[in-house]
Amino acid sequence: MFYWLLKLVVLGPLLRLVFRPEVEGLKNVPRSGPVILACNHLSFSDSIFTPLIMKRKVTFVAKAEYFTGKGIKGWFSRMFFTGAGTIPVDRSGGEAAQAALNTLLRVLREGNVAGIYPEGTRSPDGRLYRGKTGVARLALESGAVVVPVALLNTDEIQPTGTLVPAVKRVRIRIGAPLDFSRYAEQRGDRFVERAITDEIMYELMTLSGREYVDVYASTLKAPTA
Repeated sequence: MFYWLLKLVVLGPLLRLVFRPEVEGLKNVPRSGPVILACNHLSFSDSIFTPLIMKRKVTFVAKAEYFTGKGIKGWFSRMFFTGAGTIPVDRSGGEAAQAALNTLLRVLREGNVAGIYPEGTRSPDGRLYRGKTGVARLALESGAVVVPVALLNTDEIQPTGTLVPAVKRVRIRIGAPLDFSRYAEQRGDRFVERAITDEIMYELMTLSGREYVDVYASTLKAPTA
Protein backbone atom coordinates (compact mmCIF):
# COMPACT_ATOMS: atom_id res chain seq x y z
CA MET A 1 0.00 0.00 0.00
CA PHE A 2 2.81 2.44 0.91
CA TYR A 3 4.44 1.72 -2.47
CA TRP A 4 1.34 2.78 -4.40
CA LEU A 5 0.72 5.75 -2.13
CA LEU A 6 4.18 7.12 -2.88
CA LYS A 7 4.03 6.28 -6.57
CA LEU A 8 0.52 7.51 -7.35
CA VAL A 9 -0.07 10.27 -4.80
CA VAL A 10 3.01 11.55 -2.95
CA LEU A 11 6.19 11.35 -5.07
CA GLY A 12 5.19 9.88 -8.42
CA PRO A 13 3.20 12.83 -9.79
CA LEU A 14 5.94 15.28 -8.78
CA LEU A 15 8.69 13.18 -10.36
CA ARG A 16 6.71 12.84 -13.56
CA LEU A 17 6.13 16.59 -13.67
CA VAL A 18 9.79 17.45 -13.10
CA PHE A 19 11.50 14.76 -15.19
CA ARG A 20 8.80 14.19 -17.87
CA PRO A 21 9.72 10.55 -18.66
CA GLU A 22 10.01 9.69 -22.33
CA VAL A 23 9.52 5.94 -22.65
CA GLU A 24 9.73 3.74 -25.73
CA GLY A 25 8.38 0.19 -25.68
CA LEU A 26 6.39 0.18 -22.45
CA LYS A 27 3.95 -2.23 -24.08
CA ASN A 28 6.76 -4.83 -24.11
CA VAL A 29 6.34 -5.39 -20.36
CA PRO A 30 3.81 -8.22 -19.86
CA ARG A 31 0.75 -7.23 -17.83
CA SER A 32 0.82 -10.42 -15.77
CA GLY A 33 3.11 -13.26 -14.77
CA PRO A 34 6.73 -13.22 -13.59
CA VAL A 35 8.96 -10.71 -15.35
CA ILE A 36 12.65 -9.86 -14.95
CA LEU A 37 13.56 -6.30 -15.86
CA ALA A 38 17.24 -6.40 -16.82
CA CYS A 39 18.55 -2.82 -16.71
CA ASN A 40 21.81 -1.14 -17.47
CA HIS A 41 23.06 0.84 -14.47
CA LEU A 42 24.24 4.42 -14.93
CA SER A 43 23.03 6.23 -11.82
CA PHE A 44 21.62 5.93 -8.32
CA SER A 45 18.38 7.31 -9.78
CA ASP A 46 17.89 4.24 -12.00
CA SER A 47 16.09 2.55 -9.10
CA ILE A 48 13.74 5.53 -8.94
CA PHE A 49 12.90 6.05 -12.60
CA THR A 50 12.46 2.39 -13.55
CA PRO A 51 9.63 1.67 -11.06
CA LEU A 52 8.15 5.12 -11.77
CA ILE A 53 7.35 4.33 -15.41
CA MET A 54 6.09 0.78 -14.89
CA LYS A 55 2.41 -0.02 -14.47
CA ARG A 56 3.26 -2.99 -12.24
CA LYS A 57 5.14 -2.96 -8.97
CA VAL A 58 8.87 -3.54 -9.45
CA THR A 59 11.08 -5.02 -6.74
CA PHE A 60 14.81 -4.37 -6.60
CA VAL A 61 17.22 -5.38 -3.86
CA ALA A 62 19.64 -2.92 -2.22
CA LYS A 63 22.37 -3.11 0.37
CA ALA A 64 21.06 -3.19 3.93
CA GLU A 65 22.99 -0.03 4.83
CA TYR A 66 20.35 2.03 3.01
CA PHE A 67 17.86 0.91 5.67
CA THR A 68 19.96 1.39 8.80
CA GLY A 69 21.20 4.98 8.61
CA LYS A 70 20.89 7.40 11.52
CA GLY A 71 19.20 10.79 11.79
CA ILE A 72 16.99 12.51 9.25
CA LYS A 73 19.02 11.30 6.27
CA GLY A 74 18.81 7.71 7.49
CA TRP A 75 15.08 8.01 8.10
CA PHE A 76 14.48 9.47 4.64
CA SER A 77 16.59 6.78 2.99
CA ARG A 78 14.80 4.01 4.88
CA MET A 79 11.34 5.39 4.08
CA PHE A 80 12.19 5.99 0.44
CA PHE A 81 13.57 2.53 -0.26
CA THR A 82 10.79 0.85 1.69
CA GLY A 83 8.19 2.85 -0.20
CA ALA A 84 9.86 2.06 -3.51
CA GLY A 85 9.44 -1.65 -2.84
CA THR A 86 13.16 -2.26 -2.39
CA ILE A 87 14.20 -5.22 -0.24
CA PRO A 88 17.34 -4.94 1.92
CA VAL A 89 20.05 -7.58 1.53
CA ASP A 90 23.14 -7.96 3.70
CA ARG A 91 26.08 -7.66 1.30
CA SER A 92 28.82 -8.06 3.88
CA GLY A 93 29.14 -11.83 3.66
CA GLY A 94 30.34 -14.19 0.99
CA GLU A 95 26.80 -15.36 0.25
CA ALA A 96 25.50 -11.85 -0.43
CA ALA A 97 25.00 -12.31 -4.17
CA GLN A 98 23.09 -15.55 -3.64
CA ALA A 99 20.95 -13.94 -0.96
CA ALA A 100 19.96 -11.21 -3.41
CA LEU A 101 19.08 -13.77 -6.10
CA ASN A 102 17.06 -15.84 -3.63
CA THR A 103 15.08 -12.75 -2.68
CA LEU A 104 14.30 -11.90 -6.30
CA LEU A 105 13.45 -15.53 -7.03
CA ARG A 106 10.76 -15.42 -4.34
CA VAL A 107 9.32 -12.31 -5.99
CA LEU A 108 9.21 -14.04 -9.35
CA ARG A 109 7.68 -17.24 -8.02
CA GLU A 110 4.84 -15.13 -6.69
CA GLY A 111 4.22 -13.96 -10.25
CA ASN A 112 5.61 -10.47 -9.79
CA VAL A 113 8.22 -8.19 -11.40
CA ALA A 114 11.85 -8.21 -10.29
CA GLY A 115 14.41 -5.64 -11.34
CA ILE A 116 18.10 -6.49 -11.67
CA TYR A 117 21.28 -4.83 -12.90
CA PRO A 118 23.25 -7.61 -14.65
CA GLU A 119 26.44 -5.53 -14.49
CA GLY A 120 26.26 -5.81 -10.69
CA THR A 121 27.22 -2.19 -10.03
CA ARG A 122 26.99 1.23 -11.61
CA SER A 123 29.04 1.85 -14.74
CA PRO A 124 32.14 3.87 -13.83
CA ASP A 125 32.21 5.73 -17.16
CA GLY A 126 28.85 5.30 -18.91
CA ARG A 127 29.87 2.29 -20.96
CA LEU A 128 28.08 -1.05 -20.73
CA TYR A 129 30.04 -3.80 -18.96
CA ARG A 130 29.99 -7.58 -18.92
CA GLY A 131 26.91 -9.05 -17.27
CA LYS A 132 27.04 -11.44 -14.36
CA THR A 133 25.17 -14.70 -14.86
CA GLY A 134 22.76 -14.27 -11.94
CA VAL A 135 20.16 -12.88 -14.33
CA ALA A 136 20.33 -16.09 -16.36
CA ARG A 137 19.95 -18.25 -13.27
CA LEU A 138 16.89 -16.24 -12.24
CA ALA A 139 15.32 -16.71 -15.66
CA LEU A 140 15.97 -20.44 -15.72
CA GLU A 141 14.84 -21.05 -12.13
CA SER A 142 11.67 -18.96 -12.37
CA GLY A 143 10.65 -19.42 -15.99
CA ALA A 144 10.19 -15.65 -16.20
CA VAL A 145 10.71 -13.71 -19.41
CA VAL A 146 13.50 -11.14 -19.39
CA VAL A 147 12.67 -7.62 -20.57
CA PRO A 148 15.76 -5.48 -21.33
CA VAL A 149 15.43 -1.90 -20.06
CA ALA A 150 17.91 0.71 -21.27
CA LEU A 151 18.32 3.85 -19.17
CA LEU A 152 19.56 6.32 -21.77
CA ASN A 153 20.58 9.44 -19.85
CA THR A 154 20.30 8.99 -16.09
CA ASP A 155 24.05 9.51 -15.77
CA GLU A 156 23.47 13.04 -17.08
CA ILE A 157 20.61 13.62 -14.65
CA GLN A 158 22.43 12.32 -11.57
CA PRO A 159 26.11 11.50 -12.10
CA THR A 160 27.81 9.29 -9.52
CA GLY A 161 28.59 11.31 -6.41
CA THR A 162 25.91 13.91 -7.12
CA LEU A 163 23.23 14.31 -4.46
CA VAL A 164 20.80 16.65 -6.24
CA PRO A 165 19.70 15.53 -9.73
CA ALA A 166 19.59 17.89 -12.68
CA VAL A 167 16.16 18.78 -14.03
CA LYS A 168 16.10 17.05 -17.38
CA ARG A 169 13.74 14.76 -19.27
CA VAL A 170 14.59 11.14 -18.45
CA ARG A 171 14.70 8.80 -21.43
CA ILE A 172 14.14 5.05 -21.25
CA ARG A 173 13.92 2.43 -24.00
CA ILE A 174 12.39 -1.02 -23.39
CA GLY A 175 13.04 -4.02 -25.61
CA ALA A 176 10.94 -7.03 -26.50
CA PRO A 177 10.68 -9.86 -23.93
CA LEU A 178 13.31 -12.56 -24.18
CA ASP A 179 12.07 -16.10 -23.55
CA PHE A 180 14.70 -18.61 -22.44
CA SER A 181 12.34 -21.49 -21.66
CA ARG A 182 14.10 -23.56 -24.33
CA TYR A 183 17.01 -23.87 -21.90
CA ALA A 184 14.85 -25.00 -18.94
CA GLU A 185 16.45 -28.45 -18.84
CA GLN A 186 19.95 -27.00 -18.79
CA ARG A 187 19.81 -25.17 -15.49
CA GLY A 188 23.19 -25.11 -13.81
CA ASP A 189 25.11 -25.29 -17.09
CA ARG A 190 27.67 -22.46 -16.86
CA PHE A 191 28.01 -22.17 -20.63
CA VAL A 192 24.26 -21.83 -21.11
CA GLU A 193 24.08 -19.23 -18.34
CA ARG A 194 26.87 -17.25 -19.98
CA ALA A 195 25.20 -17.46 -23.41
CA ILE A 196 21.89 -16.21 -21.99
CA THR A 197 23.59 -13.37 -20.14
CA ASP A 198 25.53 -12.32 -23.22
CA GLU A 199 22.31 -12.27 -25.26
CA ILE A 200 20.70 -9.99 -22.67
CA MET A 201 23.72 -7.67 -22.64
CA TYR A 202 23.71 -7.54 -26.44
CA GLU A 203 20.09 -6.35 -26.34
CA LEU A 204 21.00 -3.71 -23.76
CA MET A 205 23.90 -2.56 -25.90
CA THR A 206 21.63 -2.25 -28.94
CA LEU A 207 18.89 -0.44 -27.03
CA SER A 208 21.18 1.94 -25.15
CA GLY A 209 23.68 2.71 -27.91
CA ARG A 210 26.44 2.50 -25.30
CA GLU A 211 29.85 1.04 -26.00
CA TYR A 212 30.21 -2.50 -24.64
CA VAL A 213 33.27 -3.54 -22.62
CA ASP A 214 33.77 -7.27 -22.06
CA VAL A 215 35.08 -7.02 -18.49
CA TYR A 216 33.23 -6.76 -15.18
CA ALA A 217 32.67 -3.19 -13.98
CA SER A 218 33.50 -4.33 -10.45
CA THR A 219 37.10 -4.96 -11.49
CA LEU A 220 37.53 -1.26 -12.21
CA LYS A 221 36.11 0.16 -8.98
CA ALA A 222 34.68 -0.74 -5.62
CA PRO A 223 30.96 -1.66 -5.93
CA THR A 224 28.65 1.21 -4.96
CA ALA A 225 25.20 -0.09 -5.86
